[in-house]
Amino acid sequence: MSNTKTPPRASAQPVFWTHAQQLEKLPPCQAQCPNSGDVRGWLGIIAQHEKTGLTLEQAYDRAWEKLTELNPLPATLGRICPHPCEDLCSRRDKDGSVSINAMERYIGDWGLARSLKWSVPAQSEKPESIGVIGSGPASLSFTYQMARRGYQVSLYERHAVAGGMLRQAIPDFRLPREVLDAEIQRLFELPVTLHKNTEVGLDISLNELRDRHALIFLGLGAQGAHRLGIPGEAGPGVVSGIAYLRRRKQRLALTTGRRVVVIGGGNTAIDAARCARREGAEVTVLYRRSAKEMPAATNEVDDARAEGVRFEFLVSPTQVLRKGPVIQWIEVQAMRLGAPDEQGRRRPVPIPGEKRLLRVDTVIVAVSQAPDWAGLDLEQDDTQWLMTEEDGRLAENLWAGGDDRGPAIAGKAIAQGRLAAEAAHAELSGTRRPLECQERRTLNMGEIKPDFYRDQERECQARRPQEEWLDSAEPEIDQTIGHEQAQREAARCMSCGLCFDCEACFMYCNGGGFTRLEESRPGHYFALSLDACEGCGKCIEVCPCGYLEVRESSANGSDQ
Repeated sequence: MSNTKTPPRASAQPVFWTHAQQLEKLPPCQAQCPNSGDVRGWLGIIAQHEKTGLTLEQAYDRAWEKLTELNPLPATLGRICPHPCEDLCSRRDKDGSVSINAMERYIGDWGLARSLKWSVPAQSEKPESIGVIGSGPASLSFTYQMARRGYQVSLYERHAVAGGMLRQAIPDFRLPREVLDAEIQRLFELPVTLHKNTEVGLDISLNELRDRHALIFLGLGAQGAHRLGIPGEAGPGVVSGIAYLRRRKQRLALTTGRRVVVIGGGNTAIDAARCARREGAEVTVLYRRSAKEMPAATNEVDDARAEGVRFEFLVSPTQVLRKGPVIQWIEVQAMRLGAPDEQGRRRPVPIPGEKRLLRVDTVIVAVSQAPDWAGLDLEQDDTQWLMTEEDGRLAENLWAGGDDRGPAIAGKAIAQGRLAAEAAHAELSGTRRPLECQERRTLNMGEIKPDFYRDQERECQARRPQEEWLDSAEPEIDQTIGHEQAQREAARCMSCGLCFDCEACFMYCNGGGFTRLEESRPGHYFALSLDACEGCGKCIEVCPCGYLEVRESSANGSDQ
């Protein structure tokens, strides 16, 4: 009988992170995306198209299909999203983050140009009827996800066209109406009916809709506006930012006068200021905190400055002074930053004795938006946001999302609509919800080896000449990148946490543990035989994207 002992299991055997063994690691960009968009996935389809046998056109088509699984409005979001995904891109400190937002816009426009149809899973028609109130991004997302699962959806919109705040407030130079029209129109190829000019609470009650439908989704948005609550505010010449933007989008006559003051520091304030500049006004934005605390997107603030908008920080209005009904001045109080408030932001505190007057013809108030529950019998104070469960459930067969739950970016509204739809469908069908990305391990920046990747300059969107921005006010400023740019930019993705067929593990494996798969796809190029693995750990050491890591073993050597 042989005295040869079985050698202990090697301590540096790799583990594959695949759906078959472990959930794929979460790349930093996706972890930062409000909608958990699979950025790595759809970029990888393009970057690796030759390895997987696709033409570039086929790759763009499939990338669009992947992108629209979670986001039905990529051409829209590719224009207005402040792209927090880029903030944590692993490439950021090497040669600049991947231009994810520009790529999303490109793929969205590609889908529109080719009239691509949504990839709808084969679903039997469901007996339940679904009602959706409002047609902003949360409602459109919820409608899309329910309709593609086979539900008949009725969309109730108070205006003549769908789109909510995307339609009513965002200027054409940021989001052309024809782009939004085209993306929304695709929705009505699914079992969706639009009931336009129908205001719930006025034309029909919420209880009537609850009797008519098995389930209701509230996506009314924050259509109201907070007032300043200062003397002289009531009267002509003071308008909310939302009302001003809505009138301009409807191309109604506007009279702002020569001097316009905008109160606020969010995106609505910046949009209003830029629109007033296009009406020929001298515009000053007043914000009660410092520039650092300003919540508006930095690139939008920079563009406003380039267009001649002035900014004054650490000032707060105290009264509007009139001569009869006509505004003459606005009085402002100097502020300093004090202790942090409950959100951790430093609270502005008045500086005694430091007030001054500014000449003004129109004041646009864009300090915050407010909910409007009039006629809905929700037992909600008009100053309160809807307090839902995490998945959007408000009550039995009643769900909500978007600005109803508090102002946020459109990407978050789309996420809330999708998550509510997934939860509502699971409840109606008695099935399990899909796993959320938060349950996956987020890749650490130190697991990526940036030096493996060659330096490659970031592709940026072209822009109209700045001297044309105000003279030709409505055409879009940013332009979609070209086909070759898109191909180069997709190739900059490091495929963080997922194999992209660099072949480093294959080349360095002495034992021949890696064999190439006959049918490959992004993330799946090799099979690993642990029986052939010598446990040297070289493959883990050289893996540039953090896909491979040391396999955990129990005391008796069995895999975990």
